[in-house]
Formats: sequence, structure tokens, C-alpha cells
Amino acid sequence: MNGQYKIIRIRQGKEKQLVRHHPWMFSGAVEHEKSPEEIGVGIVQIHDSQDRFIAYGWHDPKSHILVRLLSWDAQVVPDETWWIDMIRSAVRRRLPLFSDARQTNAFRLIHGEADFLPGIVADLYGSTIVCIISARVGWDHRQVVVTTLRKLLNPSRIIVSTDSSFCGIEQMKETTEWHEGESVTVPATVESIRFRELGLLYGMDPVEGQKSGFFCDQRDNRARVGTYASGRTCLDAFSYSGAFSLNLLASGARSVTAVDSSAAALRQLEANLEANGKNRRIQSDAASRLTVRQADVFSFLREMETDRYDLIILDPPKLAQTKGQVEGALRAYKDLNRLAIGKIRRGGIVATFSCSSGVSREQFKTMIAWAAKDAAREVQILETLGQGPDHPVRLSFPESEYLKGFILAVL
Repeated sequence: MNGQYKIIRIRQGKEKQLVRHHPWMFSGAVEHEKSPEEIGVGIVQIHDSQDRFIAYGWHDPKSHILVRLLSWDAQVVPDETWWIDMIRSAVRRRLPLFSDARQTNAFRLIHGEADFLPGIVADLYGSTIVCIISARVGWDHRQVVVTTLRKLLNPSRIIVSTDSSFCGIEQMKETTEWHEGESVTVPATVESIRFRELGLLYGMDPVEGQKSGFFCDQRDNRARVGTYASGRTCLDAFSYSGAFSLNLLASGARSVTAVDSSAAALRQLEANLEANGKNRRIQSDAASRLTVRQADVFSFLREMETDRYDLIILDPPKLAQTKGQVEGALRAYKDLNRLAIGKIRRGGIVATFSCSSGVSREQFKTMIAWAAKDAAREVQILETLGQGPDHPVRLSFPESEYLKGFILAVL
């Protein structure tokens, strides 16, 4: 065993999750023989209370997660070669999923801890890769990520940004780097990134957009919900830049109302619709079947008339950033679903989603049951949905299953 790395011992009884390969170790699990500041930033060995090796991890006293566990093999040190191997493996696992770039050339390359790469997600959009960093360890290793992805895929540029929702607790600055070739640049103007998903054309703003700019985790769900759209009057609540709306229109929806609070997102939706019309990716009358509304979705649902829609999509942004926010998030989810279930036409379809990892699938399902009870409607679950295969769930890290959804029939 390599003796050059400092050893951190775990309190008795605190090692169970770590032995099962959960990658997060908090300070409360540690026998504090030295202060975190004395240990510093870098690779450490994690031992149990009997001094038996558990794993190598990355220790950082400024992170809200003291140690991110990386390798459970005493012979495999997570050095730069290890990072390169993990990045290559993550990308190669995905290549068979999307072999037809004429239809889809946007998908996730790295899904954080689910790919053993903590605090790093990387999404490919056409010839651009967007990396979002949510942990200090990811920021410390961003250069090896950029270099390896460039060698593997030869993108035109790689954009690396810190995740603003984690900058506070991770003590990181809100920063964006543009890697083009071997240089790091700051472009004078930012052009829209263009890409394809399921044969439809999209553009996005890599600076002003949410997260990495688009939500390719919903790709398969957009196709599934689209199968219910033909001839229906549809509401796309929290539409963002309109990926659900375009799929509904392409699938023959009678009409679609897209509602979002962001004027910029709705402008992008209209640009996406125009691009698909010009390129004949969507029916010529699609623009006449779309209505765009800038509004607060909660207020819109409360004020909208009953029996107007017979297909409603609820795809809100993350409502619980932490475990402490889960109770409030469940109340908000219940409010949304109660309104949709209560006001949709009888026999209508509600496709409802949560991307809050702190809200379990069972909690979400129970919430829907209570929402249906309060709306005095009977509801059937027709389909159970989740994130796409490029967003894999690592069983030893249940937090990687964050997206859950149901297609409901309201009787």
C-alpha cells in the first residue's frame, strides 16, 4: 500500500456507506487526529477504526464535503492517469448510445459521481462541450478534463463554468473559461450554439442559459410524451426554450401554450421554432399552433380556466437544493399537480417531473396521490419515467437518480 499519503481514520460505525462505495465523506465521520487544515488539499487514504484501508479520496477542508472518495482499490491511486482513464471510460460508454449524429448530436459525456468524477458534468452540443463544475475537486482537475476531452472528441471549443448554485458552499468564484485549441479566451461576442435532438434543431446561449444551457436528460421523455399529443390541446408549463413544445407540435398537437417566466428562454423557443420551420423539420402550420406566454407558472395555473387543456406538462426547475428544502419543495410540487389534475379535462394526460435529487421517487408519487385527492380526481399512472441512459444511476450513489417523472391519466 502506498505510504506517501496521509491517513484519515473513520469513527467506528461510520464506515458502512463508505465501504459500500458511497463517494461522500463528511467531517462528522472522522476521528480528528489532525485538523483538516493540517492535512490540506490532496489525495488521502481512508481507514476504518481498525486501521483497515477503505479507499483513496480527495481531501479539501474548504469543501462542504470533506473527502470525495475515488478509488477503493489499494493498488489504484487516483492520480492524473486515473482521471484520464475515468474520463475516457465515461465518454466511450456513451458512444454506442448516439451513433446517428444526423438525428441527435447532444448528450451528456460525464455525469459527475455516477461516472466516478465528482463535481463534474460535461455535455456535448454539436461541436461544443460545456462543462459545469459544482465541487472544488472538479475545479482543481478541470485542465485534465479539458485536455482529455479535446484529445477524444476534438471539439471546436470547451466552455468550463462553475455552478452558481454551489459556489457559496464550495467557496468557489462564479467563473467561466473558454478553451479554444490550446488557449483560454474571452470571446468578444457569444454566438448561439446549434445542435440536433431527435431530428429537431435547437440553439442555446452558453452563458445566460440554465445549467449547461439545455436539458438533454429529458430527451427520451419528450419523445414519450409526444406520443400522447396528437389532436390534443397542450400546456407546456416551465417550457424553458421549448424542447417539449417542439416535440408536441411535431407529434401533431392541436395547439400548444408554452409558459415560462424567462423572456430570454421564450425568445429562444421562438428562434428554435423558426429554425425547424425553415428546415422543414416540423409542419408548416406549427407556428400558428403555438402560443407563448411569459408568466409565473404557479399564478398561470391558478388563473387558467378549467377544461381548457387535455395534456399538461409540469417540468419545473429544481425546487429543493438541499435536504432542508425538501418539505417546502413537496408542498410546491403538490400545489402544481393539484392545480393541473383539478383543471385538466377529464380523460386528460398530465406529464409531471421533479429534478430535485433530495425528493425520492416514492415521495414524489405519494405527493401526486395527495394532490389527486385534494383535486377530487382519480388518477392512473400510465408510465414511469427517469433520466436518459447518458445520465446513468450509480447504485452505490443513489443521489445520482435525480430526475423522476410520471405520465398520468386523469379520470
